[in-house]
Amino acid sequence: MPRAPFILRDVEIPAGTRKTIDLSVGSFSNHMPANIPVHVIHGRTEGPTLFVSAVVHGDEIIGVEIVRRLLATRSWTRLKGTLICIPVVNTFGFISHTRYLPDRRDLNRSFPGAPDGSLAGQLAHVFMRDIVAKCDYGIDLHSAATHRVNLPQVRYNSDTPEMAEMATVFGAPVALEAPLRENSLRAEAANLGVNVLLYESGEALRFDEYAVRIGVRGILNVMGHLGMINKRKLTSSAAKSVTAHRSKWARSPIGGIFRAVKTIGDVVKEGDVLGYISDPFGANEETLTSALEGVIIGRTNLPLVNPGDALFHIALLKKIRVAEEKLSQMEEDIEADPLFDEDEII
Repeated sequence: MPRAPFILRDVEIPAGTRKTIDLSVGSFSNHMPANIPVHVIHGRTEGPTLFVSAVVHGDEIIGVEIVRRLLATRSWTRLKGTLICIPVVNTFGFISHTRYLPDRRDLNRSFPGAPDGSLAGQLAHVFMRDIVAKCDYGIDLHSAATHRVNLPQVRYNSDTPEMAEMATVFGAPVALEAPLRENSLRAEAANLGVNVLLYESGEALRFDEYAVRIGVRGILNVMGHLGMINKRKLTSSAAKSVTAHRSKWARSPIGGIFRAVKTIGDVVKEGDVLGYISDPFGANEETLTSALEGVIIGRTNLPLVNPGDALFHIALLKKIRVAEEKLSQMEEDIEADPLFDEDEII
């Protein structure tokens, strides 16, 4: 018996076909319609339903390129299950190049939303009802906030053993246990029984080739793990992710001009110099040293700092030397991956 069609609102996508659908979320202030663009690939064969979403925060655009390349990697004629790609969730913030919605609400703190709530609440409600509720799994793509940059990393809920395995399979440099935050997409999806990985990488309003490659390869790795596609063979023995169970921020002890000497991906030990903070004249200067041991997974790009500003996000580790070897091997693996040799990625 042929597989039943996938139904999104009043649109049917027959098995073995794909279709782009615009989910209406009202209109902009100039009366132009506002939509969430959704691309559905409904395989001929039964399998899981996975959503891949980006731009929950309007300025975190790196996920748009990851989705584009994901869709271009293959014909998808042998897909088992259903793949739903949503490159732009927060269409309002995306258009205005801002993290939040016009009402200054954070969409990722507005789930599950309500049909008669705020703009953020209505957008969250549509996404939960029309996308999340129809899926088994999800991968949500993010970047650092403005003036920060993140090392590619996967965050997962350690309460679910399956997610810990999927985080490792994804193959980002770091897999970080991260508790579910109230009213976040991950938390509210979990309440529906939908497990979601969160991929963090790069910076706001920028593309980063290394981060994009890891994101595309990671999604394909997860799809192979779920049996949706054939497992890909890498050109080398791909390095495993560095696993961290918690992280902390190193903060500025004073205000001033910050000069960093460490960056994302660097492994630091207690006492290592992270940077220097001085007044604009250079008359007074303070050395910022690490009180932690781990790998830097995020840092500020803004040299102007105030007392208490978050400067370096450090994933805490015990086996420092092993972590250095894994991170180095992973960078070599990504550079050598034949998936990214094709001209069409440019």
